[in-house]
Amino acid sequence: MSSVIAATRFSVLDRSRTREGHPDPEALRDTVRLAQEVEALGYHRIWVSEHHGVPGVAGSAPTVLAAAVAAATSTIRVGTGGVMLPNHQPLVVAEQFGVLESLFAGRIDMGLGRSVGFTDGVRRALGRDKGDADDFAAQIQELLGWFRGTSATGVHARPAEGLTVPPFVLAMGEGADIAARAGLPMVIGDFRNRAKMQHGIDHYRGHFRPSPWGSEPYVVISGTVAVAATPEEARRLLVPEAWSMAYSRTHGTFPPLPPAERVEALTMTDKERGFYESGLAGHVAGTEEQVAHELETLLKETGAQEVLVTTSTYDRAALLDSHRRLARITSA
Repeated sequence: MSSVIAATRFSVLDRSRTREGHPDPEALRDTVRLAQEVEALGYHRIWVSEHHGVPGVAGSAPTVLAAAVAAATSTIRVGTGGVMLPNHQPLVVAEQFGVLESLFAGRIDMGLGRSVGFTDGVRRALGRDKGDADDFAAQIQELLGWFRGTSATGVHARPAEGLTVPPFVLAMGEGADIAARAGLPMVIGDFRNRAKMQHGIDHYRGHFRPSPWGSEPYVVISGTVAVAATPEEARRLLVPEAWSMAYSRTHGTFPPLPPAERVEALTMTDKERGFYESGLAGHVAGTEEQVAHELETLLKETGAQEVLVTTSTYDRAALLDSHRRLARITSA
């Protein structure tokens, strides 16, 4: 194994993707089961996500799901990728993570994002609008203040105050600048746009200000990694998600994952085919040897300290096999 891979942490984000022919609650149980499996494989952390009103994602309450994941595991770090802070009052988020840290001390991460709802209808249901994301930097500072007991309200967040839950900023749009100015670790993706990702990393490192939460920059790069016995099998892992993305771009709704064989039998419009082929490109995918080579190149380019693997696919056994093969690469 290369020294750069050996020096890098590898973690997993599971978005609790729903699948055709399977009930939504099964996706949540799949996430808990996967957490146990990747813990046994030696991954550093597992994160869960927040999506509202999306047919293709069952993970709508990340702190609740994180509690279930942490209860079912014993050593792996557990967190959110992320809690979408503009959707919530920072006090409530601090209280939720305070409870998690109190129950599972030393294992909880607080990944924070700035998205607000997938559609206008979801935003109305949440009582939010797109403009709420503009206050993300201030919302982060308010949230961190609850842990430090510095709120001007005179209110104290119980049991969060005095606890340390590592915060991470999901760098979308202005996120890299916000993470740098706040002195927080940054999660940035995806692998399909390496130039944009590198620009965000360079900006973050160049503008980083040390803080009580971080003395130096910490970069987590996130994206799809698919490892299989052959390049063709690795590509098939990408097919369900690529089609779901293409469908969402052409129909306005993000659907459950279909089996790869159904997608491969579809007759697509030119527009659908274009989005679909684009969705298959740019990921880290192939055999163990191919993926190891590509990861080494990616890590040397970015200098990232950690890789967060975000792969979703219909075949859960194939997904676990991919994680198993990646673990072999990273621990060889």
